[in-house]
Amino acid sequence: MELNKIENEIDLNNQITNKNEQTNFLETTLGKTINTAIDIGIRALLPDFVDEQIINIKDNLFNYGLKDGITKTIDDAIDIGKSAIGIFTGNFENISQMQNVIETGGLIDGISSLLDTVVDKVNQKGVINYNIANTIKQGKNIILDSIENNIEEKFKEQKTELENIEKSINNWKKGFENKDFEAMEQEFDKIETILENLAPLEKTINQARIIENLHNLIKNNGQDFNLNQEQIKLAEKLI
Repeated sequence: MELNKIENEIDLNNQITNKNEQTNFLETTLGKTINTAIDIGIRALLPDFVDEQIINIKDNLFNYGLKDGITKTIDDAIDIGKSAIGIFTGNFENISQMQNVIETGGLIDGISSLLDTVVDKVNQKGVINYNIANTIKQGKNIILDSIENNIEEKFKEQKTELENIEKSINNWKKGFENKDFEAMEQEFDKIETILENLAPLEKTINQARIIENLHNLIKNNGQDFNLNQEQIKLAEKLI
């Protein structure tokens, strides 16, 4: 059976992606990116400090509100950004939308205010002395530039990964139409690897899951491409 006929048999409108999955992805991905950028920024501001001292400073900032504050700031930026650019369904359709929402939502400004609050707090508590706290506040733009550059690079990586998985999906389909299971297997492995780190976009995930199900059905069926209606229904149920 031709692939487009099989796809027509399967309900591609199945809502497998929701707001929470995408928000969790952004919290995790941007959280790690911001964490790394803060580390780079503090090292740039305090070049004479050894690794242990830098780690201690960052740990104190995180323990006194920076960690939880970053998550809340990301969430606030998402909500503000979605409202500003008119994403009313709650779901992102592409990587560019995610990036626009984060930029429009004022994430960098939010992190800037958060840094001021946390640095003042650790200074008042005597956890970090005045000179270090003042150096961080005075050189805050170095940290913010590091965060902004790292986030931009992360979104670039996501766009590249999306292009890669779309290419692999198309190549898998060509392999299917040519009944070339070896070519399908190569592209299938690429798809599985990329999915592990790709933003959960509904259209892409749906396509990948359909391929995953059909690929395994063909593989477990002795690489027989003649799928019957019962097998196609099984592929539909597994999405």
